Amino acid sequence: MTTDVLEAYEEGRGPRGRGSEPERVDTVVVGGQAGLSVGHHLQRLGVPFVVLDAETRTGDVWRRRWDSLRLFTPAAYSALDGMPFPAPPHHFPSKDEFADYLEAYAAQFALPVRHGWRVDRLSAAGDGFLVESRGRRIEARNVVVAMANYQRPRVPGFAADLAPDVVQLHSRDYRRPDQLPADGVVLVVGAGNSGAEIALELAASRQVVLAGRHPGELPFDIDSRLAHALLIRLVLRGLFHRVLTVDTPVGRRMRSKATTRGGPLIRTKARHLRAAGVKRVGRVTGARDGRPVLEDGTVLDVAAVVWCTGFRPGFEWIDLPLQTTELGEPLQSRGAAVGVPGLYFVGLHYLYAHSSSMIHGVGRDARRVAEQVAARQAAPLATAAPTSRPVAARPA
Repeated sequence: MTTDVLEAYEEGRGPRGRGSEPERVDTVVVGGQAGLSVGHHLQRLGVPFVVLDAETRTGDVWRRRWDSLRLFTPAAYSALDGMPFPAPPHHFPSKDEFADYLEAYAAQFALPVRHGWRVDRLSAAGDGFLVESRGRRIEARNVVVAMANYQRPRVPGFAADLAPDVVQLHSRDYRRPDQLPADGVVLVVGAGNSGAEIALELAASRQVVLAGRHPGELPFDIDSRLAHALLIRLVLRGLFHRVLTVDTPVGRRMRSKATTRGGPLIRTKARHLRAAGVKRVGRVTGARDGRPVLEDGTVLDVAAVVWCTGFRPGFEWIDLPLQTTELGEPLQSRGAAVGVPGLYFVGLHYLYAHSSSMIHGVGRDARRVAEQVAARQAAPLATAAPTSRPVAARPA
């Protein structure tokens, strides 16, 4: 390829750029691990598709997470449909092991993944959609957004009022303790699973304060023999996958709470934090004189803050009449966007069940959406909006 042609591609003037007709594909899948699962089921049903991955390599989202991170699910429940995780069943994979598994999964099924495709805009085009990424355009009859609703880091506005000498990191950007000052107190804001695990790691070399409501914890050790033999299966495949769904009264009540509050601690327990010397305090509500302030008015003199305050959905790039809940989640029924025929979601937290955003649970939603896409492929272009009851999160 000549230099002139290469520059034309990069500027969006090549055969698939602004200056030419868009490429046409039946179904575009946008996303990472959930996208691979959707792709597997579309491929099985014979639906033409491509998977657009913003990363340069499959699994890179996991490779960028903190170095000591391990999955909360053992290998037996850490696989996508069609390919077991290559490890003993009770092994808890590291984040790099899981990233490599995703890369191997895409290769195993020869899934048509295009890397470096961060979608800038999804809009309507005739009877379908126009997908745009850095000047590249694809027209598709169906689009599956296979992403969790944890896309954009959420940090309170008063973070900007902290003094410049207070080092600040969001959990998305935390990798290891040496990113933070060796001297002084580190404040970890957010006492959920990420906050607890990061606080415990930092406490080995620093004075750590953990702020936030204790979210509760699983009443058993996930590394215990009893958990391996019985409890993990009961929780993951029984409770999370079959009981806590939008079809059960208890599941609907739990969904309302789960979408506004963090889940219980899974691996790290309150006793582990106490033993490590982590100090527990209440919520951080503001800043005073450049330092964080607790809800009781206490000012904390800290050298660094790690914000484990979660994420927001981040679906602003979807330029469609998308109906959303008060929390900004897409309104959907079994993954089909309400009011936008041909648009689907997979990987959302509690899309159908508590397991919907988990590795072991995403396959069921992916299969159901792939079947809807395949049915629509065989139907006339004018397809009515879903008529079944939509799933909507409501504040508790």
